[in-house]
Amino acid sequence: MTSTTLSVGLLGFGLAGSVFHAPLIQGEPRLRLAAIASSRVDDIRRAAPEAVAVSSPAAILDDPSIDLVVIATPNTSHAVLARAALLAGKHVVVDKPMATSAREADQLIELAHRQDRLLTVFHNRRWDGDFLTLRDCVDSGALGEIYQYEAHFDRFRPAIKAGWREKPLPGSGVLFDLGAHLIDQALTLFGMPHTVTADVGPQRRAAEVDDWFHLILNYGRMRAILHAGTVVCRPGPRFQIHGDAGSFLKSGMDGQEAALRAGRRPSGGDWGLDEPELYGRLYEADGGERVVETRPGDYPAFYRSVAAAILDGETLPVTAESARHVMAVLEACARSSAERRTVALP
Repeated sequence: MTSTTLSVGLLGFGLAGSVFHAPLIQGEPRLRLAAIASSRVDDIRRAAPEAVAVSSPAAILDDPSIDLVVIATPNTSHAVLARAALLAGKHVVVDKPMATSAREADQLIELAHRQDRLLTVFHNRRWDGDFLTLRDCVDSGALGEIYQYEAHFDRFRPAIKAGWREKPLPGSGVLFDLGAHLIDQALTLFGMPHTVTADVGPQRRAAEVDDWFHLILNYGRMRAILHAGTVVCRPGPRFQIHGDAGSFLKSGMDGQEAALRAGRRPSGGDWGLDEPELYGRLYEADGGERVVETRPGDYPAFYRSVAAAILDGETLPVTAESARHVMAVLEACARSSAERRTVALP
């Protein structure tokens, strides 16, 4: 590819498109947000005046000047639109989850290979500052052999919110929403588990989809426990990880999403910084204890890596195959909960 800048077409301008994708694309010098398909024309004009607002995805898919299509639409349309974009010869970014089934994911991967196009998935929470810090603790050997990993994504939302995520549709519910994040982080650290045991379901009285889950991923001697609740007024630690050389505990939530929602853009030296009172603590087996400063969060790294993969041939940190593994675990967890049994993974 001879161009030094990629033209991007964004499909969807709801929460994912307007809060996450558009600002991060705008902040990457080698990407140009050229067009957005959405009915929210006024919102587009305010937030992305450089982009052309179009009424349908077809206008972007049929545009030969568009190099990269970003899909930030409801989960039910991910696979259909990704397939259409790949057939149109575009590189593709899909918001997580990749699809609503592992079978759909397999079909997209095969098509991307056949079309010789890049296909990746927006698993942005690999660049949460707390997760980057925890990963450093694991990789450095400071915790020794890991025996238990626990990650929570708890929120306080007792009222049902309007929108497709709360409707009984394929890919709706908290398991496919927040579970995709927690599973991707666990697989990034430890790879695929041997088995999963899951309890997934609704707790709020008016809930039509699951709003609570507790997942146990079995790695032999080690267990990864992933949990999300929707009626948690005072969350406990976000991460706990225990090994034979020590434990690491971290509370609080990475602040990048809140900053993006507030209209901040990823620029300046203070982007992604954590509050010092929320820094994690490392408890050593010999009785020592120390505060571990949180690494800066880095959501911009995702689109930086996408541009480098297309323009420079560099390796993507989020491969389509790794996103497909997340789909396989999501399906196994849903089956485990529905059938009240432990489910083995290949």
